[in-house]
Amino acid sequence: MRIPSIHQTLVEQVLALIRLEDVLALAQHLVRIPTVNPPGDVREAATVCADFLRAAGFTIELDAAEPTKPNVIARYGSEPGPLFLWNSHLDVVPVGEESAWTVPPFGGVVRDGKLYGRGSCDVKGGVAAQLVAAAALARSGVPLQGTLVVTEVADEEVGGLFGAKRIAERTDLRPNAVLVAEPTNNRICIGERGGVGIRVTVYGRTAHGALPWEGVNAIEGMAQVISALREELWPRLAARRHPYFAPASATISLIEGGVKTNVVPDRCSIYIDRRLIPGENPNTAVDEVREVAERAIQTVPGLRVSVEPAAEWPGRPAILQPEDTPLVRTMVAVNDYLGLDSSLTGFSMGTDGRFFATRGYPTVIYGPGDPTVAHQPDEWVSVDELLQCARAYALAGLVVLGQR
Repeated sequence: MRIPSIHQTLVEQVLALIRLEDVLALAQHLVRIPTVNPPGDVREAATVCADFLRAAGFTIELDAAEPTKPNVIARYGSEPGPLFLWNSHLDVVPVGEESAWTVPPFGGVVRDGKLYGRGSCDVKGGVAAQLVAAAALARSGVPLQGTLVVTEVADEEVGGLFGAKRIAERTDLRPNAVLVAEPTNNRICIGERGGVGIRVTVYGRTAHGALPWEGVNAIEGMAQVISALREELWPRLAARRHPYFAPASATISLIEGGVKTNVVPDRCSIYIDRRLIPGENPNTAVDEVREVAERAIQTVPGLRVSVEPAAEWPGRPAILQPEDTPLVRTMVAVNDYLGLDSSLTGFSMGTDGRFFATRGYPTVIYGPGDPTVAHQPDEWVSVDELLQCARAYALAGLVVLGQR
């Protein structure tokens, strides 16, 4: 198998510079730096990335909306041609209950072909693969046309407003193609599910806890709403399918209510994390919940319900990249060459890719790691996948930027 339009000698020249020990050592180094967000201090990890790419010949910019959250923007090349942007993030989610871990969360332990630690899968393994691939392209001496830009951002795990959103809005960075490293098992994800946060609040009337008939219990009303959602709406969502995505879904992720232990509660709220597949939209998703919730309490005098999109997540539709774009064809050719799965799929979680894709930049999500172990205790990434990802990124860079 050959890479189309790229001489095999150049392919071998670049791949020879990608060594497993380099990718693994860099990934371990990054995992051992706690970058939990919140608070999201990524300065040490950003310095590691910047120094690594600077030594390979990249020019470095540290862009920060907040002092502890610098985004690394590294550029290589200045010849006329395309701008190829590789993006990933340095922040990680909290460890959670540490007793659930069998390895130190920030130990960077390698065992049975896996690198363990918070962020190993999501997504410092992908960051390391990007950096090693970028350095290999720069050091190979292979003539490139255009510019490779590597961005390692600070705050993907809390919304991306200070990271990828800032970068996607810059007028001096208008990429012709974007690769976003997230755990996809090195599969080619051409889109991601959308989503909307939905707040449901049931209102009742307070009374003394010894005289419950004098009040209207909002928590009991919410129990009826939750039962109706589970029985009526959730099965409907599970039946909605798309060939590239997990089904439409909804999760009740927060609940609050009550006044005091001896007071009938007059208010109860839940937060619904609603994930959308292509063909759905946020407004309709909110309307569906409202319809079920209002019907669930309509026979209880004194109860009323409010259903609104959450202010912090008003929603966005799913993103789906056309299958025949040059970037998608490039990644299919790369995976074919490496003997990896070249079928197309979609990403079930949200990524920074949305900031680029919604601005019309061709965007593919691709990286090492099983997404089901992200955010879990004993998070891990396959060492073999780290190497293959670095090779895939380097080959993609060669195809997009290599002189013909």
